[in-house]
Amino acid sequence: MEAQRTGTGRANALKHELVIRVEERSAAKLDVVYDVLSDPRSHMVWAGDRQGTKTRLTSIDAPEGPVVVGTEFSTTGADPMGSFRDTSVVTEASRPGLLEFVTEATLTLKRGATSQWTLVHRYEIAADGEGSRITYTERVTRMSDLPGTLGIFNVRGLSGLLLRFSKRITRKSVQNLARLAEERA
Repeated sequence: MEAQRTGTGRANALKHELVIRVEERSAAKLDVVYDVLSDPRSHMVWAGDRQGTKTRLTSIDAPEGPVVVGTEFSTTGADPMGSFRDTSVVTEASRPGLLEFVTEATLTLKRGATSQWTLVHRYEIAADGEGSRITYTERVTRMSDLPGTLGIFNVRGLSGLLLRFSKRITRKSVQNLARLAEERA
C-alpha cells in the first residue's frame, strides 16, 4: 500500500488512525479541572513529576497564564521506546468544558531512528454530580515512518495490544490531572 499524504505534504505510513480514549471522574468542579488543564506549567506536574519515569514530560516551554486558541508550546519527554520532542498549538479552548491541541512530535527511538507524528489531544470536561468527568481522546493521525517495532501499528490485531499498553499510561496521566485539580479546589 502506498503511503498516504497529509495536508502537510509529509508521508503518512499509518494505514489507519490510532485512537485512545479514557474517562476519569474528579471531585473537583469542571472549572477547576479546566483551569489546571489550561495552565501548561501544570502539565509538568500531572504529566511529568507524577507520571512514571519511562513515560513522562521532562520539560515544557510555554507562555505564562491559561492557553487560548493559537497558543503554542513545546515539550520534551521520555517514552519507553526512546524520547520525544514536540510542538503544539491550541485549536479549541472553551472554558470550562473543552480544550484541544494538535501536536507535531518527533519520536527518537533508542537506536537512533526517528518518526514524525501528528497527534490531536482533546479534553472534554462535564459536570458529574458535585464534581466532573474528564474524557480524553488522543488521535494519532500521522506517523512518517514505522521503524522497528512501530510497524506493529499497521497490524490490526497487534496494534490493539500496543494501544492497550498506551491506554494504561494515558489513564494514569488523566488520573493525575483529576487528582491535581482536587488538590487545587
